[in-house]
Amino acid sequence: MILRKQYESLLPGLENKLVFVLTGMRRVGKSTAVRFLLQQAKTNNKLSLDCERIEIRALFNIPNYQTIIDELELLGFDFSRKGIIALDEVQLVPNLPSFIKYVYDTYGTKFIITGSSSYYLKNNFSESLAGRKRIFELTPLTFLEFLQFRKQPLNLIQKYSLQPYNPAWFNKYNKFYEEYIRYGGFPEVVLQQKQTDKRELLRDIINSYIEMDVKLLSDYSVSEDLYKLMKLMAARTGSKTDYSKLSSVSGLNRFKVKDYLALFASTYLLYEVKPFTKNIDREISTQPKFYFSDTGILNELADDKISSGQLFENAIAAQLKPMGTLQYYQKKTGQEIDFIVKEKLAVEVKETALAPDANTLLQRSKELGIKKRMLVGRYVPKDGFQAFFWGGNLF
Repeated sequence: MILRKQYESLLPGLENKLVFVLTGMRRVGKSTAVRFLLQQAKTNNKLSLDCERIEIRALFNIPNYQTIIDELELLGFDFSRKGIIALDEVQLVPNLPSFIKYVYDTYGTKFIITGSSSYYLKNNFSESLAGRKRIFELTPLTFLEFLQFRKQPLNLIQKYSLQPYNPAWFNKYNKFYEEYIRYGGFPEVVLQQKQTDKRELLRDIINSYIEMDVKLLSDYSVSEDLYKLMKLMAARTGSKTDYSKLSSVSGLNRFKVKDYLALFASTYLLYEVKPFTKNIDREISTQPKFYFSDTGILNELADDKISSGQLFENAIAAQLKPMGTLQYYQKKTGQEIDFIVKEKLAVEVKETALAPDANTLLQRSKELGIKKRMLVGRYVPKDGFQAFFWGGNLF
C-alpha cells in the first residue's frame, strides 16, 4: 500500500466519535484509504464490509435493526465496547443512514463510510446524521502524489511546492508532468506501465462512473445522452457554458442539460468555476465554466482532440482546486484572468509564459485589488524569461 499525502489529513478523524464519510469518484482510492485508517486504529474491535456485495446489501435492507446487529455480532463485532465499522459504497443501500444513526446514538460505534456520490451523501446523510459526521473528499493524485507513486524522493521534492520556475527541477520532472497531464491521477492508471493499459483503465472508469454512479441518481434510459453530453463538455472544457447551444447540439432539453451538468459536478466528474464579481446578481446571470477533475478522463472523452492549451488549463484548474474556491474573471471587453483562488490569488495560465503576460496580469489583478499573482507556464520560453511558475510546481 502506498501511503498518499492526503492520508495525513484523514488521521485526526480517527480520534473522535463522528461518522467519517470518505467520498470521491469511483476508483480514486477510497477503499485503500479505509484500509489505511483501519490499520492505524488503536482498537482491535473493527469490521469492514463492502456494500457492492449482494449479501451485504441484503443484510442492511433487513427492516429490524436488532436483527442486523445480531448478524454483525456473528461477523465478529462487539457492540459492548468501542469499535469501528467500515462500510464501502454506502450509496447502494438507501436506508443505511438511519441504521448508522441508530447504532451511533445507541452504542457509540465509530463508522468509516465511503461513497462515490456526493449528491447522495449530502442529501441523504445531511438530515439523518446532522452534527454526527465529517465529510472528506478524496481526489485523484496530486502531482506530488503522482511522483510518490513513481517512487521519487519526496524529501527532496516538497521544497519545490508552489515555487517559481527552477531549471533543474523542470529538466528532471518535465517528462513526469507531461505524463501526468495526459493520463491523469487515478492511482491504478498511474501504476500501469503501458499506454494501452492506461487508456483501457480510463475507459473502464468512465463506463463504471456512468453505469454505477450516475444511474443511481438518474433515469436508467439516459446513459447514451449522458455520455454524449460528457463528450461535448470535454470538447468545451474551460469555455463559458452556453446551455442553449449545448441543448441544440446534444438534442437535450435545455433544463435537462443544466440538471445533468449539476449531476456531473455533484459526482466529482466536473468542477464548476463561477465568475468573480462583487455583484451577486451579475454572478447568477453570468455563464459558469466547467473543468474535468482528471485530465486522463478528459483526454479519453475528447479522443485526444482538444487543444494542448485547453488540456493545460484544465490541468491547472484541477491542481488549484484543492487550494480553495476557484472563480474566473472576465470583463465585457474580453479582458480576463483565468482563475481567482479564494478571492486572494490571481492566476493566469499560458503554455508559454512571457513578460507581457506578467505585466498584463499585474495590471488586471491591481484593478481588482488582488495582491497575490501567479503566472503559470508549461514550456520554457525561448527568450530566456523565467519569472513564472511551472505547472509542475503547483502541488
